[in-house]
Amino acid sequence: MLVVVALGGNAFNRPGDPITQETHLKNADIAARIVAKILREGNQVLLTHGNGPQVGYLAELQKGQEGFRLDALVAATQGLLGYFIVSSLDKYVGVGKTVALVTRVKVDCNDPAFENPTKFIGPTYPEEVAKSLAERYGWQFRQDPRGGWRRVVPSPKPLKVVESDVVKVLIERGYIVVAAGGGGVPVCDGAGVEAVIDKDLASAVLAAEVGADLFMILTDVDGVYINFKKPGQRKLASVSVGELEKYYLEGHFPPGSMGPKVEAALYFVKRTGKRAAIGALEEGYEVYKGLSGTQVYA
Repeated sequence: MLVVVALGGNAFNRPGDPITQETHLKNADIAARIVAKILREGNQVLLTHGNGPQVGYLAELQKGQEGFRLDALVAATQGLLGYFIVSSLDKYVGVGKTVALVTRVKVDCNDPAFENPTKFIGPTYPEEVAKSLAERYGWQFRQDPRGGWRRVVPSPKPLKVVESDVVKVLIERGYIVVAAGGGGVPVCDGAGVEAVIDKDLASAVLAAEVGADLFMILTDVDGVYINFKKPGQRKLASVSVGELEKYYLEGHFPPGSMGPKVEAALYFVKRTGKRAAIGALEEGYEVYKGLSGTQVYA
C-alpha cells in the first residue's frame, strides 16, 4: 500500500519552540518513528510537509532588503526540511533509502488568490506589532483563528505537480520520497511566482497523481470538529465524503486552519475513492490504522 503522509510545518517547530536546528531534528524524529512503523508493515511512504513557520522566519530575516522572493524561499525550505526528514529517517530505515526532491507545482497566473492573500506564514504577533510591520514593509496581516495576528500571502490553487512522474519512478524503485514541501514552488508559465501554495491541497493533488491508497494529514489537533470551540462541539471520528462536504459548505472549517485540510481530504477521496485521514502527529500510527483522528471514506 502506498501511504502519503502530509506533515504540518508545526510538526518541526511547535508554537513556542525556539527556531533551532536541534528543535527541528527532535520533532522530525517523532514523525520518522511513525513513518518507520508504517514501513515495517510492508507499505511504501511518500512524505510531504508544511513550511509556514520556516518560510516566515526566512522572510523576516530579510525585512526591508531586496532579497529572495517567496518562490525561492519555498525552495530553500524544501531543502532544509527535507534534509531534516531524511536525516531522521536514516536512523530507522538505513542511509540512502530516503530522497528529498525540490518540487514545483503549476498554478493559474490569473488565480484570484493573488488579489486576496489568505495563507498564514511566520510567527504570531500582537495586533499593534502587526500594524507596525504592515506599515513598514507593506505586508498584509489577518487574525489567526488560533489567536494573534499573522502575515498572509497569496495561496493559489495547485493544478499539477511538475515532478509527479519523477516521484512515481523513485517510489517504484523502492525509495521513500519527500516531495511537495511547503506546497511546492508555485510556477505559472514556467516561472516562479510570489506566493505559497497550501501544502495539504498540493499533497492531495500529488497523492492522486501517484496513485496513493491512503492520504493522511498529521497536524497539531486530534481530528476534525464541527462547532469547534462552540456549544455542541463534536469530533468527527468517521465520516463520509458527502457528509464532510456538507459541513464544509456550512462553514464549519475556517479557511486559515482546518478548511484546507478538509478540502484536501475531500479532493483526494472524491478523485480516488480511497481513504483519507486527519489527526494528531503523535497519534500518526493510530491514524494510519483507522483507530484515531478523523477517517474520511467515499
